[in-house]
Amino acid sequence: MKAKLGIAPIAWSNDDLPELGGETTLETCLTESKISGFSGVETGGKFPTTPEELGPILKKHKLNLASGWFSGRVLDSDLEEEKDRVLGQLVLFKELGAACMVYGETAGTIQNVRHAPLNTKRKLSDDDFKIYGKKLTLFAEFCSDFGMPISFHHHMGTAVETERELDLLMNHTGEAVHLLFDTGHMTFAGGNSINVINKYANRITHVHTKDIRSSIVDNLDKDKESFLDAVLKGAFTVPGDGNINFKEVVETLSKNNYEGWFIVEAEQDPAKANPLEMARIGNKELRECLSLNGYEIGEYRDE
Repeated sequence: MKAKLGIAPIAWSNDDLPELGGETTLETCLTESKISGFSGVETGGKFPTTPEELGPILKKHKLNLASGWFSGRVLDSDLEEEKDRVLGQLVLFKELGAACMVYGETAGTIQNVRHAPLNTKRKLSDDDFKIYGKKLTLFAEFCSDFGMPISFHHHMGTAVETERELDLLMNHTGEAVHLLFDTGHMTFAGGNSINVINKYANRITHVHTKDIRSSIVDNLDKDKESFLDAVLKGAFTVPGDGNINFKEVVETLSKNNYEGWFIVEAEQDPAKANPLEMARIGNKELRECLSLNGYEIGEYRDE
């Protein structure tokens, strides 16, 4: 089986918390991503948004474009408006050979609202999920027909956070809605990562390997503290530095024949958790886990 190792830029600079690494340049992020052993990256707020600009930059650093986040609003918005909004990103990702586009549902999200306690996040009824599932499927089919499939990101602070909410989403969407499985977000939300992988392996097309510090997550006051408060406290870290058993996670993915990108994504304060050091820890842990399970790790490809 084949795997690729990528990293997200959020360890170097956080788009939702500009005070975390706001001064760090894209050049630093990409240079350190490469020297820490990764062959690909996801996009972030400091990345150019056209293939003409971004392509040569990534080629200079010998990094492939793995994927990147799209702040979708299909839940509340007009479907045709969302298609217009996403078009530029679809062009960028398709031309640069990304595996998929990460879709995050940001309608009503509190993931980026510092004063919004975790327990105030948006909740949908079962009937809401039926309606949303139909709209999201149509959106996903549009993206797929364009040549860039989406991978849905369950995420703390959004309408699809818990394992039950993910079950409802999967049950009410068509096959065009693929799944991005995120170890850190599912564990934070109280879900069982191994169960989720086994249930939805045939729809998982992208994996974020985010670790958590259980001592911090378990002691959050969700009636008072926000998602961003949790980030600032150090709730997340890279594989090999937290409490998630990534050997078990990778073994389960392997048994379900997952092939594709494994992305290290761990938003932390770079002043407290040096991004290059953290990237190296995450890369080392994943390489060990992948090797144990017979994965062949792909390197940069010049296209």
